[in-house]
Amino acid sequence: MKLMDTGNGNTKIKKTADKDEKVRMASLSMMPDQKLCPSSLNAECFDLCLKHSGLALVYKSVNDARRKKTEFFHGDNKAFLDQLIRELGNFSKLCKKQNVKGVVRLNVLSDVPWEKHGVPQQFPELFFYDYTKLAKRLDKTPKNYELMFSYSAATKYRSQVKMALKTDAPISVVFRNGFPKTFLNRPVIDGDQSDLDNVRAGKVIVGLKVKGSAIKDHDNKFIVDSNMIARA
Repeated sequence: MKLMDTGNGNTKIKKTADKDEKVRMASLSMMPDQKLCPSSLNAECFDLCLKHSGLALVYKSVNDARRKKTEFFHGDNKAFLDQLIRELGNFSKLCKKQNVKGVVRLNVLSDVPWEKHGVPQQFPELFFYDYTKLAKRLDKTPKNYELMFSYSAATKYRSQVKMALKTDAPISVVFRNGFPKTFLNRPVIDGDQSDLDNVRAGKVIVGLKVKGSAIKDHDNKFIVDSNMIARA
């Protein structure tokens, strides 16, 4: 079983890759659970996770493959990491051969602190990035691994948001009814264009349009209604 996708099967990954011809991307999509994404329940985003969107809605095999990877990660973590390192090594060689920059997103649907496993440290020639709901990870990753914080207004998640706002890391926010000009005293940029631009944007709000099953959920704290901000 191959762990990483280097063919840009994920829609957002493909959009990012298509924007820069000098970049080749690799990604890892596992089926999230409370261990792989420990802040998802407090952020109230677990049920709205993008695991239910895109090709996963069309092909049952997509989520079946994600589940097998998660089971592999939990069942034999050492073997999983050994295989991941091998795949990253092969990916790095391919990028060098093609004279492109290798970019890796290992948490497409999870929130694993890969820096604690020493993964990005072994490949300084590759650039790693991820979204995270663990504010304590911000500003503590290797130089070749950058993070965006993922916002939620859920009460149990407020301490995470306060911690993230004390850093210069970009904060992603899912909006309904368009993007406001500012949010949380930070300027808002359109984040639906390129993740590489987003993660390098600095102290901004990365605005993302609500997608998938979340479109019909008008009560979840993970989604910010821009019309409500205007009336506040």
